[in-house]
Amino acid sequence: MMEIASYAKPYLASLQPYVPGEQPQGGDWIKLNTNELPYAPPATVREAIAGEAARLHRYPEPLSGRLREALAERFCLETGNVIIGNGSDDLLNLLVRAFGGRGRRTAETFPSYSLYPVLTGIDGGEMVSFPLGPAFELPEEAVSASGADLLFLTSPNAPSGIRFANEALRRIARSIKGIVVIDEAYVEFASGSALSLLETEANIVITRTFSKAYGLAGLRVGYALASSPVIATLDRIRDSYNVNRLSQAGALAALAAGDWYVDKVTEIRNRRDRVRATLTGFGWKVFPSESNFLLMAPARKGFPAGAEAAASLEGWLRERRVLVRRFSANPLTAPYLRVTVGTQEEMDTFLKEADEWNQRV
Repeated sequence: MMEIASYAKPYLASLQPYVPGEQPQGGDWIKLNTNELPYAPPATVREAIAGEAARLHRYPEPLSGRLREALAERFCLETGNVIIGNGSDDLLNLLVRAFGGRGRRTAETFPSYSLYPVLTGIDGGEMVSFPLGPAFELPEEAVSASGADLLFLTSPNAPSGIRFANEALRRIARSIKGIVVIDEAYVEFASGSALSLLETEANIVITRTFSKAYGLAGLRVGYALASSPVIATLDRIRDSYNVNRLSQAGALAALAAGDWYVDKVTEIRNRRDRVRATLTGFGWKVFPSESNFLLMAPARKGFPAGAEAAASLEGWLRERRVLVRRFSANPLTAPYLRVTVGTQEEMDTFLKEADEWNQRV
């Protein structure tokens, strides 16, 4: 009898699914591997979410209209320039379905968010990857000449934390004539944004999320900002009720609690810079970050930076129940570990354990 799997589209058999960061069970881990905000949302956000519980028998507002209006007002845009998604991943998926996939040229820089090629592959397309430079610099000339129908650029970049210059992004947008997605998942931790490019570049789409700086990873809310024709296209293929009512309420309340979040983001940014200074003092290469994480190449006397050293430190930390992220599949990223900036207590523990590893002979 024919296997049921053979009914699927043939190309899916070789598709490698996205692998999320480890989500450990138990509460005694220090979790510095998935770039979450280490603080629970303020009481006003929790109350807004709880207040929707009595209405769960009713469908959510299908357009997330109030949230669109609030974001449009925040960024001095029209509501027709905003779309809400079930996390920014939902919107990345819609962008592939609308502008990429089979028969289209979809491109990315590498390394970046590893979901991009998965979404492209699901839709029957192939991803063209342009390696970043050894210091994770943007390969502007190669990308500009790519002829991409759909291009993904993560800025600040993951895993490096480096933000690309707006003028470079503008030149790329004017060169390729396709849709340029600037994924700003970490922008609240950065010194600037590509938002102003929307005024002149109709082919730019900016995606953002409430999962990082707003600490709502469990609610899955993201949004995209773009020209009204792009948003209208995405709305045509969006699921009717793609964002539940708890998520809409939580995101709205988070926007209203702006001062609380500004304080937390400032705290994370300051701690990030202090931790980087300490790790640099160990003699490690640590990239200047405009995100809530740091990318570092650990090394110690007799144990030079490289994949082996990164694996050794990761294992050392895991034994002490501290989780960090290692990207071993590619030579460019193999020597590095990515570490989320957590609470002061969490970072003190991380630095203590990292220092002990560093002092070993």
